[in-house]
Amino acid sequence: MRIGINPEKENNKLSLESYHRVVIPVYIPNLEEDYFKDGLKIFQLCIKSLLHTIHSKTRISLIDNGCCKIVQDYLKELYDSYDEIDQLLNSKINLGKVNAIYSAVKSNLEPLITISDADVMFLPNWQSNVEGILRDFPESGMVSPVPSSLGYRSKFINSTVFYGIFKGKIKFNNVINPEGLKKFQESIGREMYDAIHLEKYITVSNSKNSAVVGCGHFVATLRADIFKAAPSEVCQHKIVGGSENTYFDIPNDKAGFLRLATKDNYAYHLGNVFESWMAIMLQGIVSQPKDNEFLEELSNGRPISKLQYLIGKVLRILLFKRFKAQYFRTKGIKIKY
Repeated sequence: MRIGINPEKENNKLSLESYHRVVIPVYIPNLEEDYFKDGLKIFQLCIKSLLHTIHSKTRISLIDNGCCKIVQDYLKELYDSYDEIDQLLNSKINLGKVNAIYSAVKSNLEPLITISDADVMFLPNWQSNVEGILRDFPESGMVSPVPSSLGYRSKFINSTVFYGIFKGKIKFNNVINPEGLKKFQESIGREMYDAIHLEKYITVSNSKNSAVVGCGHFVATLRADIFKAAPSEVCQHKIVGGSENTYFDIPNDKAGFLRLATKDNYAYHLGNVFESWMAIMLQGIVSQPKDNEFLEELSNGRPISKLQYLIGKVLRILLFKRFKAQYFRTKGIKIKY
């Protein structure tokens, strides 16, 4: 039996006070195995740094992706304690990174969505710098607060290459924060940068701003339009297996959007081992005034055309692969890069 009329039928228009959502899937199944033993400590650094570095137009979705009881309780405590964390999605099994993220992004309306691993430390001003690039490059669709000198090697920057050559300007710039690059390679346990990569990276610029070409996806902000262009079927891989390329990188590139990163380093990938410097760094972050610089207006993205994307693909293969050394010499780099 039903009595009366559901009041939501008369007030059925959704309204938003936020325009930026951060989505973090958390998978810490136990605290006993060596790989996971510091998992909760690392995630605590992540969420505390995030809460102190976001503006008031931001909301957070946390996803319990098959966590143990201690971590489940902590996630519930966070959800109950912070208004910014307005969603806690629970799964008793590990859905995989992509499926967990999509469970949140497909049901929210914010035009900007940051996807982040649970082992990222956010630094002050990460959000204003990332949003500044999205504002100043309406063609950008994916922006990370962590630059990489090797981002240009990605197969999924064809739209970025076209834009840089025909609409903006591509050049080598001095790396602003080489320590940030070193921290990243330490966090993944292998050296990936040669000496020259710690000195120079490839940037694209226009009359308003400049950014590093390419980015990773352990933390990145995407326009929500990108997710609409992604495959509709469920991802069959928990992690890797090309899943992030298929569901994030390729949709962004084929839709005609640029893939960029901030020139300075505004986040750290922590890995799975707690180190004392991390607690010291967090102390410094929370001791600073909370940043509340947000965009008064975010214009819609302006992707390049399908033809321009295809031209960019040809140019990427020619200039960044086949004739890389010759092309880089024209940009002032005369040694192997």
